[in-house]
Amino acid sequence: MRILITGAAGFLGSHLCDRLIQEGHTVVGMDNFITGDPNNLAHLAGNPNFIFIRHDVSNFIFVPGKIDAVLHFASPASPNPKSPYGYVNLPIQTMKAGALGTHNTLGLARAHRAKFLLASTSEIYGDPLEHPQTESYYGHVDPIGLRSVYDEAKRFAEALTMAYHRFHDIDTRIVRIFNTYGPRMHLDDGRVVPNFLQQALRNEPLTIYGDGSQTRSFCYVDDLIEGIVRLLYSSEHRPVNIGNPVETTIKEFAETINKLVGNRAGVVYKKEERLEGDPQRRQPDITRALEILGWKPLVSLEEGISRTIPFFKKSMGIV
Repeated sequence: MRILITGAAGFLGSHLCDRLIQEGHTVVGMDNFITGDPNNLAHLAGNPNFIFIRHDVSNFIFVPGKIDAVLHFASPASPNPKSPYGYVNLPIQTMKAGALGTHNTLGLARAHRAKFLLASTSEIYGDPLEHPQTESYYGHVDPIGLRSVYDEAKRFAEALTMAYHRFHDIDTRIVRIFNTYGPRMHLDDGRVVPNFLQQALRNEPLTIYGDGSQTRSFCYVDDLIEGIVRLLYSSEHRPVNIGNPVETTIKEFAETINKLVGNRAGVVYKKEERLEGDPQRRQPDITRALEILGWKPLVSLEEGISRTIPFFKKSMGIV
């Protein structure tokens, strides 16, 4: 296939480019570098199966030549207001990527009668009242809070995707992505994995916001990409959760990071600085992914972090 991937220079988009090229497809990568990093695609320079277009997806999209599939991954994704890449600091761009960007990429898919895959998120569940979260859960979301620019953009994007599927008969997919980590994450992304790894590699105590009892489910990037590719090749139109169902408290996660890095500085708690809207619990129910795609994560947390540490050491200039 000849596949367009928006957000191609991002953490997930760049790994997806690699995987689909490896599978023999031609990839057209698109990014405007607001949060994407050109270094994530540098290794593809000169590859005959990769074409790059610098473009903002919130503007009309034209791609010369036939397109067989469109994968819309363009969007800021970090919830941390202290990060320059966070959607709290890029609110308008985030909503335009989710609304106008989804409209434009769906229009392109319609024009080419191409498959369409939307990168949605576990954030559409908000601070969930149902645990773990199934795809049938409608969510518990604040529509005007700081995180709403991302949550509501993705919820709108899902609704628009299903409207194009029902009204225009577009062959669509929706993946709801849960916490993912691995090489190519921004060092100043602001989320817990890069924060903890950098502090540990500097032999500093890890900073926990809140009391550390909040939970996350961490999925290694290779596992996530495998699930997305399987969904692309499937005929499933309804949303599918892709993530690791193993629930870990932030305190337990900090202890794992310190053990793997060999950091003896421990942790410090800033209970009064818990981020606004930060969900207390987040864990995917992956029953549908297992039944429909035959997918489940294979990489353990300790193995995934061990694979990620060399990237952070290199990026931080640690020999």
